[in-house]
Amino acid sequence: MFCVTFLGTSAGTPTIERGMPAIAIKYEGELLLWDCGEGTQRQLMRYKVGYGSVNAIFITHPHLDHYLGVFGLLETLKMSSPSPKPLDIFIPKNIEFQNYPFIKLSKMKKGLLYLGKDFMVSAYPVKHCSGSYGLIFEENEKLKFNEEKAHGLGIKGKLFKEIQKKGMVKTPKGKILLGDISWKKPGRKIVYTGDCAPDSNTIEAARGADLLIHEGTFEASMKEEAAERLHSTVEDAALIAKKAGAKKLAITHVSCRYTNTSILLEESQNIFPNTIIAKDGLEVIL
Repeated sequence: MFCVTFLGTSAGTPTIERGMPAIAIKYEGELLLWDCGEGTQRQLMRYKVGYGSVNAIFITHPHLDHYLGVFGLLETLKMSSPSPKPLDIFIPKNIEFQNYPFIKLSKMKKGLLYLGKDFMVSAYPVKHCSGSYGLIFEENEKLKFNEEKAHGLGIKGKLFKEIQKKGMVKTPKGKILLGDISWKKPGRKIVYTGDCAPDSNTIEAARGADLLIHEGTFEASMKEEAAERLHSTVEDAALIAKKAGAKKLAITHVSCRYTNTSILLEESQNIFPNTIIAKDGLEVIL
């Protein structure tokens, strides 16, 4: 299973409908949190994601609305089990954490951060406060077989394992190379900007992404204010998605002034039609 759950989609201030920034990535047997705003553990319970199964937490930048929820989550994990499962936490350099025996703290930095089973998570710098990063989830390539061709060449049963291990096998029809009967399917890719002003780093990071999660705090008429605060409008987000050739855009970090997000959706879809405005509890299956 590969599922993205938006746990909190507000910008700076929570609302009745929107909690503080947090995104859960569930891939096969692993669960990652991208940002962990205040109340995230309750959102994990509410949307049945499971707070006790988190493998790693990634904090994109040192603003309280993006990491205050980590402390409550850690306390709950400590109280709920005498030996909580190991937890990796990646944090900006200027955040201080109390030490818990079950966590491993690492500094956020550009490049590879985390290797999971058949995927990796890396970070890239974005234009916001000092120590701000976006995140990239990349699934490994998958080897796919043309079974009809393989069977026609006599590759069956144990020969499938042998050709994967050795790269070739000999059959009555001659030597068969792995490349003769297989192809590589590119892995799926998710990019999350955290808080950011639009820039070329995100365009490069999001090239061909299956899902780009981009902040869209303001409507287009507030472009100047967005720029001053190093945030993005929904038009900025849509232009980034279009330039990057992303397949789908999900806009999050929505200002609390927008109780009705129809104007945000209209403005973004005018530029990039395959856009959604994320809301708390939204699941995107990839």
